[in-house]
Amino acid sequence: MIEITLPDGSVKEYKKGSSPMDVALSISEGLARNIVSASFNNKTIETSTPIYTNGSLTLLTFNEDEGKKAFWHSSAHVLAQAITSIYPEVKLTIGPAIDNGFYYDVDLGEHNISDKDFGTIEQKMLELARGKHEFKMRSVSKKDALSYYSKQNNEYKVELIENLNDGEITFCDHSDFTDLCRGGHVPNTGVIKAVKVMSVAGAYWRGDEKNNQLTRVYGISFPKQKMLTDYLELLEEAKKRDHRKLGKELELFAFSAKVGQGLPLWLPKGAALRDRLEQFLKKAQKKAGYEMVITPHIGQKELYVTSGHYAKYGADSFQPIRTPKEDEEFFLKPMNCPHHCEIYNNKPYSYKELPKRFAEFGTVYRYEQSGELHGLTRVRGFTQDDAHIFCTPDQLDKEFKDVIDLVLYVFKSLSFENFTAQVSLRDKEKSDKYIGSDENWEKAENAIINAAKAKGLNYVIEYGEAAFYGPKLDFMVKDALGRSWQLGTIQVDYNLPERFDLQYKGSDNQLHRPVMIHRAPFGSMERFIAVLLEHTAGKFPLWLTPEQVIILPISEKYEKYAEKVLHLLENSEIRALVDHRNEKTGRKIRDAEMNKIPFMLIVGEQEENDGSVSVRKQGEGDVGTFSVEEFISLINKEISNTLEQF
Repeated sequence: MIEITLPDGSVKEYKKGSSPMDVALSISEGLARNIVSASFNNKTIETSTPIYTNGSLTLLTFNEDEGKKAFWHSSAHVLAQAITSIYPEVKLTIGPAIDNGFYYDVDLGEHNISDKDFGTIEQKMLELARGKHEFKMRSVSKKDALSYYSKQNNEYKVELIENLNDGEITFCDHSDFTDLCRGGHVPNTGVIKAVKVMSVAGAYWRGDEKNNQLTRVYGISFPKQKMLTDYLELLEEAKKRDHRKLGKELELFAFSAKVGQGLPLWLPKGAALRDRLEQFLKKAQKKAGYEMVITPHIGQKELYVTSGHYAKYGADSFQPIRTPKEDEEFFLKPMNCPHHCEIYNNKPYSYKELPKRFAEFGTVYRYEQSGELHGLTRVRGFTQDDAHIFCTPDQLDKEFKDVIDLVLYVFKSLSFENFTAQVSLRDKEKSDKYIGSDENWEKAENAIINAAKAKGLNYVIEYGEAAFYGPKLDFMVKDALGRSWQLGTIQVDYNLPERFDLQYKGSDNQLHRPVMIHRAPFGSMERFIAVLLEHTAGKFPLWLTPEQVIILPISEKYEKYAEKVLHLLENSEIRALVDHRNEKTGRKIRDAEMNKIPFMLIVGEQEENDGSVSVRKQGEGDVGTFSVEEFISLINKEISNTLEQF
């Protein structure tokens, strides 16, 4: 017998060789019908995989992220099978699950796939799925695996296998189809009830522009047709909320081919929006004891060699900037932390002067391949709301908790109420990915976990997601459409202080090493504004929106009164403008609605005589007639209710 520990902590005995499906059936037939995969000791396995040792088992349905991953990974196999049946000469490469569905990269040779072919591929996928073919894993020797794909003239699979060791190569079979695969599948193809081919794109083999260009076919699948229907409706809503579309309509930002891909240009309204966000955070930071600093946009190569960033990311950075001096090289700044370490190193510190909290809205540059760029969410130049706290080990716990409070304040003020904290730890089996001692890593990881527990955060632990210099607490925020975004981050770092030889004099009059906290509540201004745009559909909180009020005189006769109202609002620091156009009031109202201006003040003879304004609220209609003073009070009350003091 073996002992299986379930997620609720209960321990049950089963015969050796029992599968996750056996465990599910022992609990309920309903559960057995719904499980699509399983996780045993944190490793995804098939529902039919026999278990021979004691361990922890989680039964996964499509509702869990890991369940979706197995479902979509299995669907990628069916997509590959469908494509090979339609285009027999195709060469398959890789086909992983992604956040929303899956893709398969294929070498089509002389063929092309366009949206005209999507329906044919979908029909073939459903036809194959209805066969209810089991997914079966089998181990294959390296020699046999190479022989199998060499006979198919598939140099891509051969290259993948050549980089694997004998004894770790597995094939997955279903129906008459075989693919190189690590595992993690649904019980059989029959659970795939609804499929949709979403798009095709070009993709270089292994992401290298020097390699062959492949065709990447994106798809998504579900266990019920209604789920696909709901998803497609959600996509339509997402298109309406696309930050690229809204950014253009609201005149916030633009891109220029002459300036370069991935380098956003902030237009006046967008620049003002960014400035308000910066001032909002600066005000909170000042109360929390941060000091603003400014660092240059470039740094010498030696700076990033010292920090370790050059060894990790130098090959993927922009090419170095060479000066007339021999062997002198600079890089566009890819991150702010090395510069802040040197600011700390500018003078000696006593323990009495710590913590030091240096903050900067620092613009950084990272080379992203053109195919990876996407609006403001993936750019080549972006501004981080960065700060680095240098503290004693005894101060670490309080400082980390205080940063959590700051992040939560930011989220609350901007109506991001649905989020999960992710404790991102190192992968202990791949220690070469990280710098520093095991002792320092354990101290940093424990500090984050203890702080997350103490603050009562809803958190999950993800191994292998740490930065190369330290573990992180990442905030995964869900927007109004239920999509998850990684925004704020807090990191504990014992390693950069060592690499930069940072010191402070302790109460024992000896030199000690400070601990460093990296933090960015927004993450980056570009990405944060993109997510905020889509979350709010362009209807920003009143305190943040570029134009809070538009005044609509019903004819030229009342423009003088409209200007008087404008001055009264501006004197109360309310952002307003007058629509002077020679248009009908109905048209002015429609345009103001389209521009998502929160309040419209309609003024005519009655309003001028009474010293009042007729108020319309965007998306709601008429809300009544108020004196100008009453309306100003209404605005200020709404802002104060939203924007509590930190």
